[in-house]
Amino acid sequence: MYDELTPSDIKKMEEEIEYRKLVVRPEALEHVKETRAHGDLSENFEYHAAKKVKNQNESRIRYLERMIRTAKIISEDSAEDEVGINNTVTVAFLDDGSEEVYKIVTTVRGNSLEGLISNESPLGKALLGKKAGETAHVQVNDTTGYDVRIVRIENTVDDGDRIRSF
Repeated sequence: MYDELTPSDIKKMEEEIEYRKLVVRPEALEHVKETRAHGDLSENFEYHAAKKVKNQNESRIRYLERMIRTAKIISEDSAEDEVGINNTVTVAFLDDGSEEVYKIVTTVRGNSLEGLISNESPLGKALLGKKAGETAHVQVNDTTGYDVRIVRIENTVDDGDRIRSF
């Protein structure tokens, strides 16, 4: 299994790896060394907390490196009038007429609470390649789905959406 990532996703991940290696790692190692000097390690909460932070940083570095190694690179480009990655889309839900605005992003940036919808989510898949005025059917599972009409597409770009942390 691989994740679909854009070139800007890869760049952001590489920048985070570099920051974690050059800034966070030395700080974490220094903090572990300082807390170790406080005495009995079995009852030294600060030492255990410092080791946890150091290990979390190393785990995040390995995770990002693995994501980059196994990624399928996809284009951020789309036709001017079609929904694509990094486009902001206004959709009308046909069942109740309500409207919502979403930005289509890759899975590593998805955050539905902030209106960032993954291109691999049911809604994201249904919207990709569609044009304003078209209706898209969103299949949630084998028995459930709903329809949305694309009201407007804004050709936005990667404007600094954060890479999710796990």
